Amino acid sequence: MAQAVVEYLSKQYTVDTVNGVDYRERLIPGTFGIFGHGNVAGVGQALKQYQQLDPTIMPYYQGRNEQAQVHQAVGYARHTRRRQTFAISTSIGPGSSNLLTGAALATTNRLPVLLLPSDTFATRAADPVLQQLEQPYAYDITVNDAFRPLSKFFDRVNRPEQLFSAFHHGLRVLTDPAETGAVTISLPQDVQAEAFDVPDEFLAEREWRIRRPDADDQDIARAAAAIRAAKRPLVIAGGGVLYAYAADELARFVELTGIPVGNTQAGVGVLPWDHAQSLGAIGSTGTTAANAIAAEADLVIGIGTRYEDFTTASRTAFQNPDVKFININVAAIDAYKHGTTLPIVADARKALAKLNAALGGYRVGADLEQKVAAEKQRWNTTVDEVFDTRHTPLPAQNEIIGATSRAMDAKDVVICAAGSLPGDLHKMWRVRDPFGYHVEYAYSCMGYEIPGGLGVKRAALAEAANGGTQRDVVVMVGDGSYLMMHTELVTAVAERIKLIVVLIQNHGYASIGSLSESLGSQRFGTQYRALNQEQHSFDEGDTLPVDLALNAESLGVKVIRVEPGEKVIAELEQAIRDAKAAPEGTGPILIHVESDPLLDAPSSESWWDVPVSQVSELDSTKQAFQTYTDHKARQRKLLG
Repeated sequence: MAQAVVEYLSKQYTVDTVNGVDYRERLIPGTFGIFGHGNVAGVGQALKQYQQLDPTIMPYYQGRNEQAQVHQAVGYARHTRRRQTFAISTSIGPGSSNLLTGAALATTNRLPVLLLPSDTFATRAADPVLQQLEQPYAYDITVNDAFRPLSKFFDRVNRPEQLFSAFHHGLRVLTDPAETGAVTISLPQDVQAEAFDVPDEFLAEREWRIRRPDADDQDIARAAAAIRAAKRPLVIAGGGVLYAYAADELARFVELTGIPVGNTQAGVGVLPWDHAQSLGAIGSTGTTAANAIAAEADLVIGIGTRYEDFTTASRTAFQNPDVKFININVAAIDAYKHGTTLPIVADARKALAKLNAALGGYRVGADLEQKVAAEKQRWNTTVDEVFDTRHTPLPAQNEIIGATSRAMDAKDVVICAAGSLPGDLHKMWRVRDPFGYHVEYAYSCMGYEIPGGLGVKRAALAEAANGGTQRDVVVMVGDGSYLMMHTELVTAVAERIKLIVVLIQNHGYASIGSLSESLGSQRFGTQYRALNQEQHSFDEGDTLPVDLALNAESLGVKVIRVEPGEKVIAELEQAIRDAKAAPEGTGPILIHVESDPLLDAPSSESWWDVPVSQVSELDSTKQAFQTYTDHKARQRKLLG
C-alpha cells in the first residue's frame, strides 16, 4: 500500500494558465519524513525502494522536527503560489501529534500541505501498540483524530482499497484555491505494509487544473455602480491577489481609477512600495497613510483578504458611518465577511479584469488623490527618519530593518512570522517584487521563520534551475522565536543550502513585552533573566549567559557576529552583502546582531483589541483599562 501511495503521488500534476502561459508542474515534488516504528517499514521502505529504482520518482528530504517539515512545505507552497507542496510522513504518537501546529498554520493561511501521519494497527493485532492513545469511551479514537478540526480534509485508510477515494478527494481539496489547507490522510502502520492489486488507472498520470472561477456579470455591474457612487473608495489587497496572479490587473485597476490600496500581511507585494496608489500596510500594524484614508473610506473593496482583526484594527479602522464593502474572494466564507451586500465569489484576476472593463472613464476626485499623496509623503518621511537614526551601542530594530532592506536586492525574499518583527516589517518594509515578502501572520507561529524560509529557498532554487529569477532568501528572527525551532539549520547544513538568517538578540519577547506594558502588565514574564528566588521573578535578574551565535556555529552554520558599537548598522549591512556574495551551495549563514528592545517602531495610529482586566490592584492596569475603554467605544460591527 505504501508503495502505491508513493508512486501515485509521483504522478500528480497541477496545470494552470496565467496570462496566456500554460503551466504543468508536479504537485508533490518530494516527501519529508522522520521515521519511527509506525512508518519505517511502510512509507520508509517505499521511499527507499523508489530511490534505488529512480531517485527522481519521489525525492526524500530529511528534517529535524515534524512541525518544521510542515513549515518547509508551507513556505514552498506560498512561493509557488499554491501549485506545489510537499508530503510529510511521520510515525505514530508524538511523531503525528508534532504535526498539529503545522496543520493549523497551513489551514489558517489557506496554504496546501499533504500530511501522512501513521496510525495504530487497523487489525488491532498489537493492542495497545507503543505510543497508542486509549480512550475508554471510544476505542476507535487515535491521536490522529486531533487533525479533524485542523484539516480541510481528513480520512483514515483502514483498508488498502480505500486509497482510491481518500487520495482522490484529498488532492481535490489540496488543489482547490477556495478550500485548500492541510490535507491529512492517516495511514495505519499495518495497512501500509499490506499487499493488494492496484488498478492501472490509479497509478496513471493525473492533472489537477487550478480552478479560477469567473465573476458573475450582475455582481460586477452592482460593484461598478457602487464604485462610481463612492467619494472615498479604498482597496484592501490580500494574499488572494498574489495567488491569483492578479498584481498586474490590480495595478491597471488603480491606475485607471486612482483608488488607493492598503495591503494585508499576505498582500504585501501586490504593488511596489513607491507606487502612486500604494498606501502600504493597513490596520493595527499599518502605515499612518493607509489608516488615515481608511478612516474616511465610504467604500472598501476587499480583494483576496480574509479580514483578520489586524487588518480591520479590530473593527475600528473604518469610521465613516456609511461605509460599505465589496468583497472579492474565491472563498465564499471570505466574500461574505462583515455582512457585505456585495460579495463576489470569483478569482481576483478575472473579477478585476471585468471591473476594469466596466469602469471606463471613472476616476476618484482630485481631493482624494491629493490626500493620498500627502499621507504617503508623511509616512515615508517618518520611515526615512527611523531608518536613518543611529542608536548606539545597541541599534533599534527599525535601523536593523532599514539596513537589511538596503543590503537586499529587489528580487530577494524576506521571511518572518512572530514577535515584534512582523508588525514592524509590515508597516516599514519597502517591497519591490511580488515575491519579495513572506511573513506568516495568519497563525503567527513562533519558530516558523527558519523552516519556512528554508521551504521558500527550496522553491527559489527550483525557480532558478528552471530559468527563472535568482533570489536570496533572508530570514529575520528574534531570539525568542529562534529558540523555538532553530533545528532546521542542520537540514540546511546537510544539504548545503544558502539560507541567510539575521538573528536579532534582544534577550526576551520584545513584542509581547511592549504589548504587556501597554496593557498595564509591566512586561511580566517577557524577559530572559535569571530567576530571583525570593520574588520568584524572571523580570529583574541577570541577563542569561546564552550565546546563540555559538549555538549556530555548533550546528555547522557559518556565523558573522556584528558587535555593538558606533558602526553596528554599517557593519550589519556589509555582513548581509557578504552573505549574499557567497556562492550557492555554501550552506546557511547566520548574522548575529543585538538590539535595544525598548526602542519602538513608529506608531500606526491604530489599535488592536486585547482585553484589559476591568478591576485591578495595579495602577498601571487601571490606566490601561481606561485607554482600552476609549478605544472600545470606536469599535463597529461593520455590516455593509
